[in-house]
Amino acid sequence: MKCKALLIDIVNLILVKLMIYLDNNATTKLDPRVLEVMMPYLTEEYGNAASNHAFGVSINSSVQTAREQISELVNCAPTDLIFTSGATEAINLAIKGLAKENQQRGNHIITCETEHPAVLDTCRALEADGFQVSYLPVQPNGLINIELIREAITPSTILVSVMLVNNETGVIQPVREISEICHSNGVFFMTDATQAVGKMLIDVNDLGADLMVFSGHKFYGPKGVGALYIRSRRPFKVKLNPLLHGGGHERGLRSGTLNVPGIVGLGQAAFLAKSELKQNSFNIKVLRDYLESNLLSINQSYINGDVSNRMYNVCNLRFKGIDADALIVGLKDIMLSNGSACSSAKVEPSHVLKAMGLSDEDCYSSIRISIGKYNTKEDIDAVVNELKETITQLREMKNPVPIR
Repeated sequence: MKCKALLIDIVNLILVKLMIYLDNNATTKLDPRVLEVMMPYLTEEYGNAASNHAFGVSINSSVQTAREQISELVNCAPTDLIFTSGATEAINLAIKGLAKENQQRGNHIITCETEHPAVLDTCRALEADGFQVSYLPVQPNGLINIELIREAITPSTILVSVMLVNNETGVIQPVREISEICHSNGVFFMTDATQAVGKMLIDVNDLGADLMVFSGHKFYGPKGVGALYIRSRRPFKVKLNPLLHGGGHERGLRSGTLNVPGIVGLGQAAFLAKSELKQNSFNIKVLRDYLESNLLSINQSYINGDVSNRMYNVCNLRFKGIDADALIVGLKDIMLSNGSACSSAKVEPSHVLKAMGLSDEDCYSSIRISIGKYNTKEDIDAVVNELKETITQLREMKNPVPIR
């Protein structure tokens, strides 16, 4: 049995080494330097950060250091951050917590049709509790018309939630302008920045965010840890009702023993992201542009989403007449996706692409390639060659030359 287990480990290691991973919007590889700082807190530094003895105080000091590192990445006060298990939990706490806290003031929420399922499903859950939600459409390029937000706000509106960077197309929404509209009407503004934090310069004050969420595993940190930024300063000081009770951790908003290894890892990932942002963004954009210039030479290939207001690491491509699932299965050791990893098990077409006006057929013909800092030009060359070959084969199978 031991020999069999060892053989499986060796095979898996070989497969990982051969793999070209281009699904970095789903998750990223843990940076070895992040793992290095986490390891002591998984072994010797195992104390509870809430304990008041010397061991606990020492652990809590490490948590506070991480909190400061993360606050520097998004330019907020360390005390404005609440640690969660990830962006999904943070979204639930932000939207439900604010809705319940402000339900005497109003019951109307505004969001966008292209939001992540974590936002959309949370809003639908609140609708079952009597809240009203407006789901605003986007234009064919994936951008929202901010005038629609202005028109949708009513005296009962308490929150507008629009993501900063779309996880499927990389489209960057004009959140600064949206927040200004919200604040001029006395409405709170939230943004899901999961695909933005660690990849672009983020300043919560410049964005005008009252609530902002993000997750560590999207920028080379550990899975299972994220954060919620909550504005604590006037004129838009935010108060939330907690979802979890029992212990009063994290200012009473998120009870439960802190995930110290994860938090320390998130802090180190934030530190590295901030210090290496300029170089990483330049390198990745060069690879993305090189990839697109080659793939767009394929007959009937198109980019989904606005090409000017877009995150530098993402390309959502449509190959006319190609089944994306068949394409992905046909690729050898190349990992990419046909949509959000959080809903990839569904057979329905992408709700993001549908909201942009694409037909079901075009949605099913689209793939998402998201590049990371560990990718190389050799990776891109291999992917381009493999995609071109596989697309040619699939088209020939679909439209074979008739036998004479």
